[in-house]
Amino acid sequence: MTIQIFGVKKCFDTKKAERYFKERRISYQFIDLAQFSLSKGELQSVKSAVGLNNLINSEAKDYKLLMMDRIITPQGKEEMLLKHSSLYQTPIVRNGKLATVGYKPEVWDSWV
Repeated sequence: MTIQIFGVKKCFDTKKAERYFKERRISYQFIDLAQFSLSKGELQSVKSAVGLNNLINSEAKDYKLLMMDRIITPQGKEEMLLKHSSLYQTPIVRNGKLATVGYKPEVWDSWV
């Protein structure tokens, strides 16, 4: 089992997700979205598991600045997510083809 946590160090839910896996001694890889974004392949994998709109944080500062509310095509939204990692809802927790957005210990329990 290879767990990846995509998040931001200041995000409370990301910290809770890390603590969840640490407490259960499950190794994980943390990817800081402030430095790195999801690759196109990772985005496609996560999108197929959770849906594109669930990945977008409409409360993010950049959401209004980048006029995300006016982008209606899925391709346009994906391009913006690939270019601006600040638009992601965090944490994104990925286990192969399975993924969650947000703090979801009830789902992660089924992975273990």
